[in-house]
Amino acid sequence: MKKILYIDRDGTMILEPSDYQIDSFDKLEFYPEVFTYLGKIAKELDFELVMVTNQDGLGTTSHPEENFWAIQNFIIKAFENEGVKFEAIYIDKTFPHENAPTRKPNIGLLTKYINNPAYDLANSFVIGDRITDVKLAQNLGAKGIFIVNDETLGANEIVNDDVLDDVVALKTTSWKEIYEFLKLENRSASIERNTNETKIKIELNLDGTGKSAISTGIHFFDHMLDQIARHGQMDLTVKVDGDLEVDEHHTIEDTAIALGEVFSKALGNKLGIERYGFTLPMDDCLAQVAIDFGGRNWLVWEADFKREMIGQMPTEMFYHFFKSFTDGAKANLNIKAEGTNEHHKIEAIFKAFAKAIKVAVKRDSDKMILPSTKGML
Repeated sequence: MKKILYIDRDGTMILEPSDYQIDSFDKLEFYPEVFTYLGKIAKELDFELVMVTNQDGLGTTSHPEENFWAIQNFIIKAFENEGVKFEAIYIDKTFPHENAPTRKPNIGLLTKYINNPAYDLANSFVIGDRITDVKLAQNLGAKGIFIVNDETLGANEIVNDDVLDDVVALKTTSWKEIYEFLKLENRSASIERNTNETKIKIELNLDGTGKSAISTGIHFFDHMLDQIARHGQMDLTVKVDGDLEVDEHHTIEDTAIALGEVFSKALGNKLGIERYGFTLPMDDCLAQVAIDFGGRNWLVWEADFKREMIGQMPTEMFYHFFKSFTDGAKANLNIKAEGTNEHHKIEAIFKAFAKAIKVAVKRDSDKMILPSTKGML
């Protein structure tokens, strides 16, 4: 199945003038770095490129075709010279008030892609600078990459109560960020782990934004797991039904094992990751966490707690949580903490843990190699 990039022209590949109509060469200016990074997308990534553009009143006295085609052909030739070839070009010539079925965000020009098993629309993207491009993505069943130099553009052409936040995969003004986003696909994984003692379901997106939905039945544990999502800037959903009528042990330990396993699964081949720590102060406390997703499990733990419980969570289970995580994730973990306030101490550890993970899983799109002299992790 082919993945498609449906790419807008004006405001996306070329900059728009104040009157939003490129009808002379003195108005033509290419978007910064578009040749570099759209060229890399065309050469390196497995997407078919399709141009989709609205040209208000093209062919009327307000927008004569002879002015348009000279510029359009120049643009297409310039991109072809840089290795960027469009498999198809769709141009709607109507005015907004006509609400034509062929005008973005409507899909009348793109019916060949709908319900066609040759195309993978769920993993395709619309790239554009107007909210109508995002709405087009929704109508196609794709995702939107929104170039946000002016988020209000096109707002008068969609219904005000349209919910489009879930359609936007990336907001940016940079073609470099678009290239990196497309090259470094989201690393997502899920896991279900059911035993006689616990039923656990976890969903993880390492490249998320910090959203979380945590429910373990232990409120303080939920609070700590939320730190991992928020400070690690990953999306994390955890749903646990455990035998809390016995005690907290199975719920905490089994959640940690499953969490480690889902991290290992999401990291996949580990190409391009940084691998390696973080030190974080929190009021009276100092926490140091270093992690290595190197394929071997080990825990060094230097943190003592004077209280038996913090919230509903036994302090003896903190060690067990991180030990179980290293077993599931096949990671080395070194944790040290000092301070006087016990709540601050463990919260600082979880925050530093989240930051250490964020550093370790970060990727460099220009160095997609395995960070190991052994040749495997």
